[in-house]
Parts: sequence; C-alpha cells; structure tokens
Amino acid sequence: MSPPPPPLGRGRKRAAQAFDAALDDAELVAARAALAQGRWTAVRGLLVETGDDWDRRGHRVTTLAQESSTQAWARDWLVAEPESGDASVLLALATVQRALNGKDKPARAREACRVAAELLPADPTPWLGLLMLERVLGGEQEVVQLFDEVRHRYADHHHAHHLMVARLAERRPEAGQDPLHEVYDFATWSAEQAPADSPLAILPVVAHAERYRVLAAAGIEPADPVASGHWVGRRARQVMKAAFDWWLEWERDDHPRSQIDLNFLAHAKFCEGRGAEAAALFHRIGPYATPVPWSYPDRDPHKAFRAARDSVLGTV
Repeated sequence: MSPPPPPLGRGRKRAAQAFDAALDDAELVAARAALAQGRWTAVRGLLVETGDDWDRRGHRVTTLAQESSTQAWARDWLVAEPESGDASVLLALATVQRALNGKDKPARAREACRVAAELLPADPTPWLGLLMLERVLGGEQEVVQLFDEVRHRYADHHHAHHLMVARLAERRPEAGQDPLHEVYDFATWSAEQAPADSPLAILPVVAHAERYRVLAAAGIEPADPVASGHWVGRRARQVMKAAFDWWLEWERDDHPRSQIDLNFLAHAKFCEGRGAEAAALFHRIGPYATPVPWSYPDRDPHKAFRAARDSVLGTV
C-alpha cells in the first residue's frame, strides 16, 4: 500500500516543515485525507459527530475549507444531498477561503454563507465565515455586526474572538503602547465575561501580540520582538502572569484550538525572558507549532519557533 499524500497537498520535502491547521485533531486529519480522495461521506460523519460543539465545528470546517479541492467536493455532496446544512457550511467556508486567496469573488462567498446561515440558523459557523472575510475586506461596522452574530449564537466562540482582537489591534497605531488601547479593553472584558475554565482567559496575551504586530509593521516597535521590550512592561507582566496561572490551573487540552493558545503563551513567555515557564509550554506544544504569533511582524515562523524553543530547551 502506498503512503498517504503529504498534508495540504504540499511536496513531501516541505511537508515535514508544513504548519498543519488541523493541529492535534486526528479525526479531522483522517477525514481531510478521505475528502482529498473524494470521499465526502467521511466529512459528513465527522460533522455529525461534532454536533453543536461550536468551537470544534468551526475549527474542523475552517481547516477542511483550506484544501484546494474542498469546494468541488462540497458541491458534489450538495448534489447528492441538496438539503444538507453541513455540506452548505463546508461549501460556504471553502468559498470564503478561495475569495481570501483571490481565487473566487467575495460576493459569491458572502452569498454562500448567507445560504448556509438560512439552512442552519443556530450555527455560528456561517457567520464565522463572513467574519473571516470581512475581517480582511470589510469595514469596521460590518466586522462588529458579524462578531455580534457569532456571539449571539455562541458567546465564547474562540476563533471569532481572535479575529476581533486582530482587527481591533489595528486601530490607531500612532497611539503606540497605550495600555488603555481598545484592544486591551475588549480582551480583558471578554476574558472576564467567559466562564472560569474558558480559554478566552488567554485573550489579553493574544491582544498584546496582535498589537505588537501592528506597531512593528508601522515601524514604531523593533522587528525583533524580544528586543522590543513590548513584553516586559508592568501591564504586560501582569497579563502574562494571569494567563500562565490560568493555564496551570485550568489547562484545556480538550479544546480544539488549545495549541493556538499555547503558542501565543509560549511566545509571550519567551519574549518576556521567562525561560522556565516557556520551556513548560514548549513541552506541551510538542510538534504543533502555529504560524502566528511566531511570524510577527514579518518573520519566518519556522525559524522563529525553532530558535525560541531551542534556546529554552537547550537543544541544537
């Protein structure tokens, strides 16, 4: 039996270094491989099994949507099952991804999301697709309205909060490291509103990294995050300590996007110079590095992650 193709259709040499959006979701990896061969029934089973675990559903659908062949296979699924809400959601998010990559029209993506939203009125995932699109292409009022639509259906939606933080961080770069910037207020409020065990407790750390991305891109902060001093101010230290303490007490390794939070937290602890704490996080991350925030502001994320990990773990 021949080995399976490398993930995301990349060449075999590059596959070893490829970031995998599936993270540690083995069931998702298996369904994605089946879909690449046209077996959409595996995805149907996966989404049925996922049910209304909205964070997991959003993670799985957005990951599947990144595959170049997903749009075509989702259309085939809809031909076979025209009333399938899951097929409609998958088609919508695949069309959003293609529009973001410049391979489809944004208007077509918006319409596909609206159709999916009508079929599944309680599902925040079609609205997540619209939020992903307008986070890049839309105006501020549209982004806020779409975030509200997601939150109305699931108040603690992890991916939607990350998108909102990234957009808010881009406001007023000229304000510099203003600790009263609205992105910090939003992240703190979101963390406080969430249940005690919610990974949204890490959101203030995400906000700090996103703000650094904006300031570094504007030339206000140095391009080297460690040299920038962005993570060593009093407020920053408080934010990092609170997030790390939350992780020690509540670590949510059952959350589908927990590896994203771990990467943000490891990045912050490394930049703060807290090597022992960063090392503990790198051990938990294992092979599941994520492109952000290691790519901030415009760095090779593979090199940045490896350099940080090796420096705190003492490996070559």
